[in-house]
Amino acid sequence: MTDSNETTTAPETDAAPKQQAPASSDAVAALEAEVASLKDQLLRSMAEAENTRRRAQKEREDTAKYAVSGFAKELLAVADNLRRAIDAVPAETRAGNEQVNTLLTGVEATERQLITAFDRAGIVKLEPMGQPFDPNFHQVVAEVDGTDKPAGTVVTILQPGYTIHGRLLREAMVCVAKAGANPGKVDTSA
Repeated sequence: MTDSNETTTAPETDAAPKQQAPASSDAVAALEAEVASLKDQLLRSMAEAENTRRRAQKEREDTAKYAVSGFAKELLAVADNLRRAIDAVPAETRAGNEQVNTLLTGVEATERQLITAFDRAGIVKLEPMGQPFDPNFHQVVAEVDGTDKPAGTVVTILQPGYTIHGRLLREAMVCVAKAGANPGKVDTSA
């Protein structure tokens, strides 16, 4: 009986290693697949974290750059009024009256200080005179007949426009040349 038991046990022992070999290679393949999957998840998580960090950094930089936009927009009216005050006094009145001249000199100094402060904050005045109309930076208020300029060219600036770090702060209000004998349209596409 022991011989039969040994005989019976021996084939089972021989069969067990044969079954474990394919099972262990399947287990290794499964583990390698799991490692690859986890590695992929880790790389994706790291990339997402880096993208989030970059986005947050850009938002911080933009906030720092453009945080003064609301305040700067309010100061544009001050700059406009200073320029109107200077332009309102004729040159002959200024030359003939020392008090008016002194007052205007002070107003001009104040305007220069404001413009210097604008420059430090990245605020730039648009100078569209003689340039083609650009709907991204200009608002057409009127078309003017009888100019020798091509249609759509800025001929008058009613209110200057400003940008802050290249982004529009306030569009310039302008008058553009109207088409003469050869009517055409103002190109409003950009």
